[in-house]
Amino acid sequence: METLVKRALIASKSIQDEVPRRGAPPDEGLPSESHQVIAISLVRGTRGYIEKITNQINGCYEHGWFDSCAVMIRRLLETLIIEAYEHHGIAHKIKNANGDFLYLSDLIENTLTETKWNISRNTKTSLPKLKSIGDMSAHSRRFVAQRPDIEKIIPDLRVVVQELLYLAQLK
Repeated sequence: METLVKRALIASKSIQDEVPRRGAPPDEGLPSESHQVIAISLVRGTRGYIEKITNQINGCYEHGWFDSCAVMIRRLLETLIIEAYEHHGIAHKIKNANGDFLYLSDLIENTLTETKWNISRNTKTSLPKLKSIGDMSAHSRRFVAQRPDIEKIIPDLRVVVQELLYLAQLK
């Protein structure tokens, strides 16, 4: 009888392993239900990965995963700055001696002083604020982002994203 029970447990385990988890999201994730942080219309038609990062920013916000949202905002900023430099053929200015892109602090500093473009006053003041929340969410052990932390940067984020998209000629 004990052997029969063991075989049944093994068979049960085998079936569980073969059946997909119920409710698992698709491999490429789900679309966000809203666009409360960044309007999808702002990034639609740019690059697939920019649209997906934006979707993840909005999805994280919807689900209350505010640290994740802030880190994805940080990633979007890095991506858009690199896109702008690559579009203008000056990506070498934001790479280290090994050919790796610089950290976000250096990317922002270089972006603000780059002579190939004229960054608006709003973007100059907004970029450091956006970096700050992303840094705290990514690197601070005791900081846990909350909804108001994200809400207060949404207007800054919109201005910066749109300007960087234009600089990269993606819009």
